[in-house]
Amino acid sequence: MLSLLLVLAAAASASPSEVVRRYPAPEARQGVAVDARHVYAVDNSTIGKYDKRTGAKVGEWKGDPKRFPHLNSCAVLGRELVCASSNYPETPMTSSVEVFDPTSLKHLRTVALGPQVGSLTWVDRKDGVWWAGFANYDDRGGEPGRDHRYTTLVKFDDQWRRMEAWTFPASVLQRFKPRSSSGGAWGEDGLLYVTGHDEPEVYVLRLPKGGSVLEHVATLPMAAEGQAIAFDRTTRRMLYGISRERREVLVMRLPPVGVK
Repeated sequence: MLSLLLVLAAAASASPSEVVRRYPAPEARQGVAVDARHVYAVDNSTIGKYDKRTGAKVGEWKGDPKRFPHLNSCAVLGRELVCASSNYPETPMTSSVEVFDPTSLKHLRTVALGPQVGSLTWVDRKDGVWWAGFANYDDRGGEPGRDHRYTTLVKFDDQWRRMEAWTFPASVLQRFKPRSSSGGAWGEDGLLYVTGHDEPEVYVLRLPKGGSVLEHVATLPMAAEGQAIAFDRTTRRMLYGISRERREVLVMRLPPVGVK
């Protein structure tokens, strides 16, 4: 209990993330991706592509909701737009990775993961392997016997074979409750930045030196109300998020994180 109170106190005193720009985007419902020239706003079965400089919409992909019922997030990884997809709120939970050409927004291929340890909500790549966040819920979309405490980070190889997995610390799970992790991305500082479903916060974590529970390093307040996030790799400490209520993409400058 004492450690949880200390973490929450640190979160309350942390410097807020500065909003440097807003992009109106009707598709800003699940998350956002970004590359050097464009911003990609993600809805359940739609991706809107926007010019990063002007904010003008320059492209759109619309999928069949029966085939793509719930795109949770996307990330520009190399030359591809890689999206985490699930059958939420249906159960049993099934997940897939949907890959697009970011230039044309043409759908290229599907990696069908099927039933996993939860519902796939985000994917990133680091150190030559895949990292994926799997959500579990207390209510709608959850499965009997598993709640938000079963939210899991899984490390996969290039053939999507499970290599390792970690759970989240109680201090972060308490903020997820009753939902789960909606977004995640590795920062240039080697730390993992994770968001929940609703709270305007980013949870900064790192892999433990022992055991299978991630370490909670810091909590950063932000303007985005949870949901999926993306780092702009062309500049330092610039995080993209969304406001579901306003249907906007938010560009936020993160404060530095002190790591002991």
